[in-house]
Amino acid sequence: MQSGSVSQQVKSLAEQSMALILAGGHGTRLKNLTRWHAKPAIPFGGQFRTIDFSLSNCLHSGIRRIGILTQYKSYSLNCHIQRGWNFLNNGMGDFIDLLPAQQRTGSGWYQGTADAVYQNLDIIEEHAPTYVVVLAGDHVYKMDYGQLLLQHQASQAPMTVACVEVDVQTAEGFGVLAVDWQNRIYAFEEKPVKPRTVPGKPDRALASMGVYVFNTDFLLARLRDDASDPDSSHDFGKDIIPRLLDQWPVNAYPFVAANGEPAYWRDVGTLDQFWQANMNLLGDQPLLDLFDLRWPVWTTQEQLPPSKFVFNAQRGRHGQAIDSMVSNGCQVYGATVRGSILFNNVSVGPGTDISESLILSGARIGSDCRLNKVIIDQRCVVPDGTVIGEDAISDARRYTLSPGGVVLVSSSDCGLPVEDSRYRVPAVI
Repeated sequence: MQSGSVSQQVKSLAEQSMALILAGGHGTRLKNLTRWHAKPAIPFGGQFRTIDFSLSNCLHSGIRRIGILTQYKSYSLNCHIQRGWNFLNNGMGDFIDLLPAQQRTGSGWYQGTADAVYQNLDIIEEHAPTYVVVLAGDHVYKMDYGQLLLQHQASQAPMTVACVEVDVQTAEGFGVLAVDWQNRIYAFEEKPVKPRTVPGKPDRALASMGVYVFNTDFLLARLRDDASDPDSSHDFGKDIIPRLLDQWPVNAYPFVAANGEPAYWRDVGTLDQFWQANMNLLGDQPLLDLFDLRWPVWTTQEQLPPSKFVFNAQRGRHGQAIDSMVSNGCQVYGATVRGSILFNNVSVGPGTDISESLILSGARIGSDCRLNKVIIDQRCVVPDGTVIGEDAISDARRYTLSPGGVVLVSSSDCGLPVEDSRYRVPAVI
């Protein structure tokens, strides 16, 4: 437990900070899940969006000046923020503002993560924070940024990079760093083919979480330098951080749990990662606990009726869900759901078996279907008798099959809606 003086110091640091959430990526590795959404707007965990985690972390940490940098396919993200995250008191200087690419500093759109922040320098200067916290909007984790700010200030470094231990294979998709005994970063490489390993742990590497803290004046100067460099790709991981290491001290903040082990943090940038991160919510001891009332994840709450499980008298079956999460508005008619997540407003017909699957909002699953390790996209209608997830060769011909064997079924793969009032659902944004 923090002492009173430390708690007050953390509170003061958070009040001096402004968070910028990068939310403009294409998310092409998620295939048709990002056909109409930016990555941070992807549904997650039954009723959330991935950006809810970064936003909830900010508010729990006492950071109440937040800008969300948007660009591609931002409509659903904009709606989500405006409807569910507009409760801060602007009169007290608190805000969550959408900052779309507006060509404020030139004629181009956001060209990279660093350029996205650079194009909003005037907004940063207007609010004049002491520290700027830069976050990704498409990661799933719970983190107290106040502790990050506390270590950043104590290190006297102008920049701090949050990092977490991951296995070497996973590290290939992230920025990988090496640190000395003082947690100073002396090497950084973006998406290396052969990641540096943690000393004494040949199967582990330190991956950047895409969470950065800057002294504001230092950030503004470095971004201006980067913007004037014609050879730069204007990215924090590829350009900014590697160039800093020879000239300035850059601090690392290892993200660890109370027991000293690496804390939970997941990128959901691929179908396999998205599916696995959702599966991590299940079980009696989930890796990420959404039921922890000490650190709730906030989101937009739709006005929906409770879920309903209906007995099917003709077949002698009960609608049931085992080791699963079933969201509001769902109707399960004599079907069995195992190890799966049903998002809002899902309907499942009689005789259907669903296992290890994600059924996104507004989907209608017909009768006598078998779905295993499947992601059914929003508003899909799966015809009666459909079998998915039992024959990889057949699935790959009709749907999107991930390297890990997850099948994505999008609206273009489904049949037409059945005119049955039980299965009518409202539009989902």
